[in-house]
Order: sequence, then C-alpha cells, then structure tokens
Amino acid sequence: MQVYLDNNATTMVDPQVVEVMQPFFSEIYGNPNSLHKFGTASHPALKNAINQVYNAINASDEDDIVFTSCATESNNWVLKSVWIDKILHGDKNHIVTTEVEHPSVLSTCRFLEEQGVKVTYLPVNEEGIVEAHTVKSFITEKTALVSIMWASNETGMIFPIKEIGEICKEKGVLFHSDGVQAVGKIPVNLQEVHVDFMSMSAHKFHGPKGVGALYIKNSQPLTPLLNGGEHMGGRRSGTLNVPYIVGMGKAIELATINIEEKMSSIRAKRDRLEDALLELSDTFVVGEREHRTPNTILISIRGVEGEGMLWDLNNGQIGASTGSACASEDLEANTVMLAIGADNELAHTGIRLSLSRFTTDAEVDYTISHFKGAVARLRNISSSFAKQKPTKGGEVQECELHHHH
Repeated sequence: MQVYLDNNATTMVDPQVVEVMQPFFSEIYGNPNSLHKFGTASHPALKNAINQVYNAINASDEDDIVFTSCATESNNWVLKSVWIDKILHGDKNHIVTTEVEHPSVLSTCRFLEEQGVKVTYLPVNEEGIVEAHTVKSFITEKTALVSIMWASNETGMIFPIKEIGEICKEKGVLFHSDGVQAVGKIPVNLQEVHVDFMSMSAHKFHGPKGVGALYIKNSQPLTPLLNGGEHMGGRRSGTLNVPYIVGMGKAIELATINIEEKMSSIRAKRDRLEDALLELSDTFVVGEREHRTPNTILISIRGVEGEGMLWDLNNGQIGASTGSACASEDLEANTVMLAIGADNELAHTGIRLSLSRFTTDAEVDYTISHFKGAVARLRNISSSFAKQKPTKGGEVQECELHHHH
C-alpha cells in the first residue's frame, strides 16, 4: 500500500480539477488580453474562477483578488511593496512577524533587514502560537506591517488571526496573513476577520502547483512586484495562466463546500492515528488538537531520529516529513520544548503527518501498524535510547528552527 501523508507540503490534484483545466491548453488557448474571439473565449471561465475564490474566502466586492504564480510570490509582493510604499516612501521602518513563518516570509524579512528595515521576530508560546497581546506589545508608531501566518505548516497550530487583525486595525497598522495552511482546511471568512492582505496557494488544497493568489482588502494600493503589461488591472503583469487559474477556482470551491463535514471526516482519521501513536511510550504531539488544523500531527519520539524514521516510513511506502517542534535557537524563547520538559534528544525528532480528504481508513490502519514497527526497529538500534533514562525538565540545546515543506 502507498500512503501519502505529506499534504502540508503539497496535495494531489483532484481529478475534477484536472478535468476543468483540460480545455484551456489546446482548445481555448487564446491570450485573455487579446481582443479577438480566441482571447475572449476564456473570459467566462476566468470570471467564474475569480468568483469561486471570492466565495470560498467570503471576500467582499470592494476587495481585490489577484492571481499570482504561488504564495511565495504573494508573500514577497506584500513585504517588498509595503517596504517601498510605507518605509522607503513613508515614515515607517518596522515590521513584526514570527519566528515560525514560511521561509518565503522569513527570507524576505532578512532581505529587508539588509536594506535597513527593523524586523521583530516573535517567538511562539508553549502551545506553538503567538498570542495577540504579544503582537500588540511590539507594535510601535514606526510599524508598517504585521505579517503572521493563519496556521502553521509544521504543527498545524491555528493563530489568533481575528484578535491580531483587530489590534492592527485599531493601531492603524497593515496586517498580512500567509493563509496557505488555512484556506481549504478550516473556514476562512474575510468579512469576519480583518486582514489587509492574505496569501493563498492552490496546490495546498488539491489544485495545481504554480498558481496562487493575493487577497487585497478594499482594493487598496500596493506597488506591483512585477512590472509590465496591464494584466490583472495593472496589479500583476504576465499573461494569465488560464488553465491553472481555472483549476485553482475549482479546487478552492471543492475544498470549501461543506467544509465542516470534510473537516470532521479528516479530523476523525487524524485523531484515530494520533491516539494510536500516542500509545507508544515517550512520545509527544505538539499543540492541542482543538487549536490545530484537522489534518496535522507533529509527533516527537524519544530515541528516534526524524531522518531515520522518514527512511523507515519511506521503505514502507509512506510519505511523511520532519518538522521541528522548536520555537527558536534562543533557549529562553524555546518554550515549546521547555514546557514539555523535553531534552535535547526529544527536540530533534519531530515527524509531521498531514492527511487530506483523500486519506482512507485503510491507509490510517496501515500507517499505525508500520509506524509502531518502525519505532520498535529504530529504538532497537538506537543505543542512545537504551542507555538513557527519561528525564523531566532537561535542557534543550541548539534547537534550531527547521522548516521542511
């Protein structure tokens, strides 16, 4: 049996999505910007796709949704353009983000620091989230932007985006959320939550790779990242990737229709898998289930290195990934591991299992049995586990933040 449990990295394209994309390669292939019938033939499908995205996130008509090549582009666009608009051409000089953002946010922030921007990287608490009051205390009159993920790719933890949004609104600071791990997994309602910008990526909800979007509240000005022709109302140049945009629309519709039902079905499988794995001794899962996306488990297993575990799972035809439960390289801030009394060894062994709506009960059964066998095999050869007495409250050393997607 082959079991794919790395859906936070990417997902299978739903066959229904492939089907709606098909005509736009060799049949309806005109450039939507062309004035002839070959160009205009794609307009109804593009309009429909845009509506599907608006509906899925409950955006209002005044808001703008611009298709991009991926969420990495959307994240770069917001951070770099806020830098241009509010820092280079304004009186701000500060951005607030977290230590656990996606590399496309963290690397861009490091680039902006090289340009002289001050960036505050907030650590997560013992639950693996950043609390709203923490964000509030770091906003100054020089803050141009707060950029905080909606949900974590590593732990599945859902951040208090509504509260953070209200704080930003009250303080008059722009708020961006990387919504990649939230859209299609949990309800995202942008009439209820205040965000100025939100990034999305189709391949995280069973759409194609290489297409994403940026939500822009009230169609507010944001200097384009890509200059060129007048595509997307001049906001983002580059010929529209019609088949992929159509695919993204269909995928987001399929993911968000009856989302509560889909969530409870995925959650039931995830919980069953998690309960079974927690029967193993010396294991720990990061974050309360209720505060996590319904598909994600980040589990640490004492005496088992993450890479060894992945290799064993891969031999059993199971795809997973490693993730770090660590908050930071700074011991003081490393509350996740200190809070659970973990030692250095437990800190480096996170395995991330992320399910999808295509995960079956039979796959869960198979994974439980293979996973338990793998832990037994690896502990058997792990002399460090055999020699070591589990200790409480041990220190965590050199616990770096690993971002594996």
